[in-house]
Amino acid sequence: MRRLTFDLDVLRTFVTGVDMGSFAKAADRLGRSTSAVSAQLKKLEDQLGMPVLRKEGRGMVTTSAGEALLGYARRLLELNDEAATAVRGAELAGSVRLGMQEDFGERILTEVLGRFTRDHPRLRIEAQVVRNAELMAQLAGGRLDLALAWEYFDAAPQAHQAQHGRAVARLPLRWIGAADGLPPLPPAAGHADEPQALVMMDAPCMMRAAAIAALDRAGIAWRIVFSSPSLGGVWAAVAAGLGVTVRTALALPPSLRVLDAPGLPPLPEIGLRLHRGAEEPSAPAQRLHDIVLEALAPHL
Repeated sequence: MRRLTFDLDVLRTFVTGVDMGSFAKAADRLGRSTSAVSAQLKKLEDQLGMPVLRKEGRGMVTTSAGEALLGYARRLLELNDEAATAVRGAELAGSVRLGMQEDFGERILTEVLGRFTRDHPRLRIEAQVVRNAELMAQLAGGRLDLALAWEYFDAAPQAHQAQHGRAVARLPLRWIGAADGLPPLPPAAGHADEPQALVMMDAPCMMRAAAIAALDRAGIAWRIVFSSPSLGGVWAAVAAGLGVTVRTALALPPSLRVLDAPGLPPLPEIGLRLHRGAEEPSAPAQRLHDIVLEALAPHL
């Protein structure tokens, strides 16, 4: 039987397209044209002698062969990237400073720290999990090399928006409640004498402001029954059934769920941006920047 030797660039396109849910977005991420991406996928299917993708609705999903290939492709690419980084970064030393929102502290940060430490054992990484305002203040003050932070789309230009960085995603804000609780019934659904109970981060907070603005526009009375400076406190109070909160669906604890309650008003989208402290980052900062994007991709 003829041995197959996979083209790693083709596998990277395949994995990136599946992770991003769009091969057009993958083309943009990888700096290729959509026609070049299509040619790569055709090459992969010709090499295998079977399809790895099939149409479903407006998009594409993996076939059984594509699903089997996906896991191996990830392993091959990870090993390739580790080898390339080890060779190119063997002499790197020093430190790099990263800040993240609490939303990413448990899953994303753990993966990022592990991969970066394996790739660059001589480099020291200093990581912080703090709120948006503190992230932007530290970035502006030169105390962070990278910051993964939320941003509004409809807000007036902020000083931090002039910082160097990359827009990572647009994510819908969602109403969040306890996993084992009933959907809340706001005043508009027949309980006019009882305001909607909210569990929120302490002000200032983008999600808090978005929730209040949406309820006010809908004419729904509300009251904040619990406020916390930490996201962990908010999660605990919502899981206990004290009220609902607003966040993205990223990295929700198993004790919580996205609510689909018709009485709750629609919410806007929020942006996620990876800021850089300098236009031309150091080699360690650039490598950490790439690892953060790679770690985020499957969750987005």
